[in-house]
Amino acid sequence: MFTSRAEHRLLLRYDNADLRLAAVGHAVGLVPAERHEAVREKARLVSAELERLAKEWVRPENEHGVTAMEYLRRPGVGYRQATALASPAEPLAWEVAEQVEVEAKYAGYIAKARAEAERQARMEERVIPEDFDYSSIVPLRREARDVLTRFGPRTVGQAARLSGVTPADIALLLVHLRRMAGAQARTNERTASPATASECDCGDEERLATSDAGRDAL
Repeated sequence: MFTSRAEHRLLLRYDNADLRLAAVGHAVGLVPAERHEAVREKARLVSAELERLAKEWVRPENEHGVTAMEYLRRPGVGYRQATALASPAEPLAWEVAEQVEVEAKYAGYIAKARAEAERQARMEERVIPEDFDYSSIVPLRREARDVLTRFGPRTVGQAARLSGVTPADIALLLVHLRRMAGAQARTNERTASPATASECDCGDEERLATSDAGRDAL
């Protein structure tokens, strides 16, 4: 499968395939322990170097001081140029240096992609009732209503992947589901209230009976 066809292609890159999949491959017996440990060490080195670059300050020529991370993120500046001003204690292997450069330069885009993936994962957990009536969402577009009624998705995540359903349609669906949940919660509270009151009345009666019995005994 081409990564360009993937949902989260900024996260499913070729350069981080070993970091993403080595643990899975090791768990099913496809990756030997030595290789797995080497990948774990690479991940540790990448994380440590990123942390170092974020803390260490450099002063490019005729400029004010900036962190090595900020300098590395500039267009035309690579890891080699950044470490020329802030060299690590020990030189890093080229595959570690490459990963550090990618993670540093595209950190903002990667963070947004990760947040979007987490949001979609939460949508997969949001269940749509089986008998949900999409016609009750008045502002919903007719095309989206027809598609949703036809396929009957079980979760909001499934609904969002249907052709003909836009993010605006999903926003309306989420608002409607939240209103339904709130109304159901209020109904449950009202249903439980009489029982609570009855329990209180019973308790009062028991206390009265006990006090009467005490007076009789006296």
